[in-house]
Amino acid sequence: MRIGLLGFGGMGRTHAYAVANLPFFYRDLPFTARIHGVCTRNPENARVAAQTYGFPMAAQNEDELIASSDIDVIDICTPNIYHYETLKKALRAKKHVYCEKPLCVSEEQAWEIARLAEEMGVTAGVVFNNRFLLPIMRAKELIDSGRLGRIISFRGAYYHSSAADTAKPAGWKQNREICGGGVLFDLGSHIIDLIYHLCGAFDTVFGISRIVYPIRTGADGGVWKTNAEEAFYLTATLKNGAAGTVECGKIFTGTNDDLCFEIYGTDGALRFSLMEPNWLYFYDKHAPETGFTRIECCGRYPAPGGVFPGIKAPVGWLRGHVGSMYAFLHAVHTGTAACPSFTDAAHVQSVMAAAYRSDASGRMEQVMSHE
Repeated sequence: MRIGLLGFGGMGRTHAYAVANLPFFYRDLPFTARIHGVCTRNPENARVAAQTYGFPMAAQNEDELIASSDIDVIDICTPNIYHYETLKKALRAKKHVYCEKPLCVSEEQAWEIARLAEEMGVTAGVVFNNRFLLPIMRAKELIDSGRLGRIISFRGAYYHSSAADTAKPAGWKQNREICGGGVLFDLGSHIIDLIYHLCGAFDTVFGISRIVYPIRTGADGGVWKTNAEEAFYLTATLKNGAAGTVECGKIFTGTNDDLCFEIYGTDGALRFSLMEPNWLYFYDKHAPETGFTRIECCGRYPAPGGVFPGIKAPVGWLRGHVGSMYAFLHAVHTGTAACPSFTDAAHVQSVMAAAYRSDASGRMEQVMSHE
């Protein structure tokens, strides 16, 4: 499978790493995959990336990759506001598509794209890489086997300190004009997806956004007025009756990549923190004398079995991306639906849209169903 990579910033490099290292993590791969072409906003950067990493093709623009008969898969790592138009072109060209989250910047766009992917009969997957961390896979197994009983409550949070320093130039993910939203799109989509994946589909949400630092340093080094939320707080109910909270923010001093959740059921409970990525905590109501049991996940369950963290990323962060890439490419190889799918991504988009409506109205809002 020959992949056309759109964007080569931090996430583009991460995706390229995942593709290149699949043979190290998965023995006897039933397919081969490589980055065949790369495209960046500045064609010179694409040329340098292709030369540095050995990609055969440096495209002048995305249309060149999408139209190329040498490309089987389009991998989208561009800013959020550009996803929608690129997705339409790639899907109509009958390319398989792997897209960074959020899928689009509105729920209408997201559901339109999810339906188009089905119509075109291609494999279309979104990058919710945390689903593929070992403790998350173990948590899913415990929940699906009934060990927690009926889910009754949850709490999920994703905290960064990356925007706590107002002297640091704001990045594009802090700019609503490029990101399409604020931290709800960037970090919130991840923790919303994990609650959806583990506990079930959302029904209603009540949201509150916060801008803590109205004035900060802009990307150009000058004074800039913050135009997107820096923290978001959600109270939510699920279609199965469970209720809980979701929090996210980039202004929390002392945090790094602090994604965590607690899930409570009638027969048990789970706790997880990405800063302790080798462990999942499980409480069994039928064995209360043991309290919370710390389950060692490390490299045992299941592949991939390797790590390559960044400066702030805890152990295992890249493992999720390798696992996510493998799951998508395996679906392409077998002609099956990707999971997480564009439909999954569209549901997350609908949750975020309802959260923004609630923040504006001051009322609980229904998560719209477009299926």
